[in-house]
Amino acid sequence: MKKNYIIAIILLLTFCKVKMYSQNLLPAKWKFKTGDSLEWVKLSYNDKNWKEISAHDYWENQGYPGYDGFAWYRATVVIPSKFKSDATKYGGFALNLGKIDDADNTYFNGEFLSRTGDVPPNYIGKYNEPRNYVIPVEKIKWDQPNLIAVRVYDAGGNGGIYSDPIELVVKGISDLFVINVEFKESDRILKGITDAVIPLSIKNGLDKKFEGKLTMNLYSDFKKEISVQTLDVKIGKNSLKTISFTVKNIESGFYKCDIKMNGDIVSKSYSFKFGVEPEKIKSPTDRQPDFQNYWDRAKKELAAVDPQYKLIKVDTLCTQTKDFYLVEMRSLGNVLIRGWYSVPKKAGKYPAILQVQGYATVMVPSNINYGDDFVSFGLNIRGHGNSKDNVNPGFPGYLQYFVTDKEQYIYRGAYMDCVRAVDFLYSRPEVDTSRVAVEGASQGGALTYATAALDNQRIKLCAPQVPFLSDFRDYFVVAVWPGNEFFDYFNKHPKTEETVYKTLSYIDIKNLAPWIKAPVIMGVGLIDDVCPPHINFAAYNNVSSPKQYIVYPLSGHGLPPDFWVTKMKWIREKFGMK
Repeated sequence: MKKNYIIAIILLLTFCKVKMYSQNLLPAKWKFKTGDSLEWVKLSYNDKNWKEISAHDYWENQGYPGYDGFAWYRATVVIPSKFKSDATKYGGFALNLGKIDDADNTYFNGEFLSRTGDVPPNYIGKYNEPRNYVIPVEKIKWDQPNLIAVRVYDAGGNGGIYSDPIELVVKGISDLFVINVEFKESDRILKGITDAVIPLSIKNGLDKKFEGKLTMNLYSDFKKEISVQTLDVKIGKNSLKTISFTVKNIESGFYKCDIKMNGDIVSKSYSFKFGVEPEKIKSPTDRQPDFQNYWDRAKKELAAVDPQYKLIKVDTLCTQTKDFYLVEMRSLGNVLIRGWYSVPKKAGKYPAILQVQGYATVMVPSNINYGDDFVSFGLNIRGHGNSKDNVNPGFPGYLQYFVTDKEQYIYRGAYMDCVRAVDFLYSRPEVDTSRVAVEGASQGGALTYATAALDNQRIKLCAPQVPFLSDFRDYFVVAVWPGNEFFDYFNKHPKTEETVYKTLSYIDIKNLAPWIKAPVIMGVGLIDDVCPPHINFAAYNNVSSPKQYIVYPLSGHGLPPDFWVTKMKWIREKFGMK
């Protein structure tokens, strides 16, 4: 007994010498309250009646559907003084808050710490930027409660703190422990497989051996848990280890992988997404019996409206090589719409690009700069930008405008606005009508699909990016917005759900896609949570014309400049241009 007791004491003393380098000190749940008061920044404020929510998901998914505006998160943490020497050595604590939709002001112990974007009245949205803040050593109350308060403003759609890593760790130490996924496929799209092998590299840059557990949680884009696996891991000091998880009989689709490493000297989280055989995702069309007639009638009604084209030259926008015009014209229902038109000054016939716009955005002349050898037209559809004279539902509300009346629904007119824009281009003597392309992002991606489908004889190239308005029943599952707006609408207007889905089926781009005859190039953001890849491919997979796609594995709803370069190179090659 005495011998065993001595051994136990030796083991305990040995364990106590192990330095606890970087454990995440943040709680799993944060105190949360909608509204706004700067009193909530104070450590002395009593938040016992606040609800608790996770900082790993939007607040819409946690009991606050449809809420936009200000909200606060509060977390009280005790920071052990055993971390003081390391924090002093490495420059304080790293407070990583993942991403926040849309803007935040973050406070520590009642004092302003940092911000990303800005809240009203100087609103700047930065929903897709990681929040990596530093807490100086001198601001910390060691072995006492410290308050982290995050003031969030959400302008619309999703809201709140929503992505990993959410952690408070000693600055620098966590950075020395690195987890990466090592797919050989640079776009993280796996093809020709039955089982998915998920290879990870783990670098321990610390001067201590690591022992702990590595856990993988795999979810489908429908938020279904597919697999949970845990491995015991040992990694020597200053060394690199490769570990793989295998998921058997994986189906085509998109997946989110959460990796968590917990051990004696460090805790670390890492998340990423990947796709499997996206061309095999099945989202069959669900056209109504009168689908063809519906759009034939819309085009016939549009043709009966005198466009009354009016071009107003804007001298202040003109350059040495191009002239710029404000265009006014009449569309379906005699609605007045406008856009911006640029023309090379040198006489000749030029290929044309029609750019269609994103949801709630304003098309401006600077958007349509494709070079001096293109005619360019940037359209403001009804209810957007300078096309609000006759129709102006506002945002939110645009998506639901006459949604129970298929004949009056806002997008029936908006799609016809795009066809009218093609009419305008074909009316211009400087346009080479054998070379007309359409392109746009988000809502503009949907309008691109719709224009190429509804005007498939005149549109020669189709270049959608992260397209919207697709596969609505699935869309409202895989993304919080715009589903939250529609669910709120259903609550306020009982018994309308099936009527709404029926109306949406007429403007669903997956139902229009089979009509496209032009070649297609589509850009996709793998981590896009506004228009997730699943809905992009729901439309793409119903296109029968020549097509290709490019997936950007680290991009969300905004793609990198590379897609613009690739898209323009593709258009120029297809149009036989240098």
